[in-house]
Amino acid sequence: MPRYSGAMPRDSSRPRRATIHDVAAVSGISRGTVSRVLNGEPYVSEHARIAVEQAIAQVGYVRNTAARNLVTQRSRAIALVVHEPHSLVLEDPNIGNILLGTNAVLSEADYQMVTLILDSQRDSDRVAEYLRGGFVDGAIILSARAGDPIALAVAQLGIPASFVGHPTDTPDLPYIGINNTAAAEQITRRLLATGRTRVGMIASALDRDSGHDRLAGFTAALGDAFDPNLVVSYPLYQYSSGADGMRELLRRDPNIDGVFAASDAIAAGAMDVLKQAGRRIPEDVGIVGFDDSTWALRCFPALSTVRQPADALGRRAAQQVLDQLAGEKAPSGGLLLDTEIVWRDSA
Repeated sequence: MPRYSGAMPRDSSRPRRATIHDVAAVSGISRGTVSRVLNGEPYVSEHARIAVEQAIAQVGYVRNTAARNLVTQRSRAIALVVHEPHSLVLEDPNIGNILLGTNAVLSEADYQMVTLILDSQRDSDRVAEYLRGGFVDGAIILSARAGDPIALAVAQLGIPASFVGHPTDTPDLPYIGINNTAAAEQITRRLLATGRTRVGMIASALDRDSGHDRLAGFTAALGDAFDPNLVVSYPLYQYSSGADGMRELLRRDPNIDGVFAASDAIAAGAMDVLKQAGRRIPEDVGIVGFDDSTWALRCFPALSTVRQPADALGRRAAQQVLDQLAGEKAPSGGLLLDTEIVWRDSA
């Protein structure tokens, strides 16, 4: 009967991973020089570099990133934490453009973007634990709510971070955003200038700065004419919020003749309900949105809206994190990017 040696048998079916020693043997170059080539270090001859690159292709060498990360104490990954339901992440082109802008900058810097979507308290707990595990070097937080647990976890960890937007009761971290209050006030005034007298708002996301500030701008534009009965609010920037909100506004005041929707998706839902109710746009009801996303161009008539630079928001947030990783001091306060009113036929 064979004796048990105490060692696990080698799995002969699993191919052996090529190592730096294999590259050195095939190239005829020393292991130290091979290592310098792999790390992109200077003082390597062109002959040696070409020989090493050819040997890498021949033996199928793949850098052991996990081992390298143990040495450098860097994962070369940045988390993009999105506080939205999964369905809205797929539906909202604004989020998609922020994601693309973020990834473009991180990719150029040879960092991997790790997207973490929070759809429940369980997700928040899981992601907070993930961040504490050191799997990422920094974090970008999108759609943070009031009392955001992920923001608190990031602040406690002290890792480089940036917000897209900035709720007032979150930790004092760098942020990129827009002036939602001023933009909402500006487009509401433009709507009022078309002669509307009974103007309502379908508000949303009042637990974060964008939703709260857009309502504040709308309220300021109305001044003494503001009627709280003509404001309805819903948790998410989505089409169904606009449809439900418009039905409710028509129920409250059948004579409503103007609507500010807190996002383009909300405006699209509201416009469909207005058409179903036999209301002409803009002859009977003028409507404006916010974002200038693809939703705005899907609408008929085309939607008047606020254009916000979603791609640039993602790019700037990513750069803030990379700057901190490079040793630059995190900026105090935030950076607000410009918005623009795009006036089309809906108002």
